[in-house]
Amino acid sequence: MDLAKTLKIDSVSRLHLSPPLRISPEQTVGEAVRLLREEKVGCVLVCEGEKIMGILTERDLLRRVLALGKPLTLPVAECMTPNPEVVHRKEPIGAAVRRMEEGGYRHLPVVDEAGRLVGVLSVKRIVHYLVEHFPSTIYNLPPNPGVVQDKREGA
Repeated sequence: MDLAKTLKIDSVSRLHLSPPLRISPEQTVGEAVRLLREEKVGCVLVCEGEKIMGILTERDLLRRVLALGKPLTLPVAECMTPNPEVVHRKEPIGAAVRRMEEGGYRHLPVVDEAGRLVGVLSVKRIVHYLVEHFPSTIYNLPPNPGVVQDKREGA
């Protein structure tokens, strides 16, 4: 099966999602950073009970905390991205990739049919999936497929 067709057929649930790491809005940025480091992940989900209130990513930490010189005692609610875009686990991988590309996201919370949080989809998981299922396509692509060399390289 070819890549384009597979991305339309295979669902997000096939991507070996990362388990969701949760933190409450009242917890501090320092606590979130500790969790990110311990678990070696790029984001935590800010939740109240089962409801996703926001997402805190490494990018949020850089732009909204460190770059502005804010303290790590700041509540997560003050620097998270509120109401993050989510993807349903039954959606095609291609739809998730499109959503990530259009929004500039590297992580998306994944929910089930009832809207319950089931995992986190990352760009890294998508890349691993592509390499695993389409190694000859991925490994044989030139760095810039649209560029054609006009003269011979070398002596």
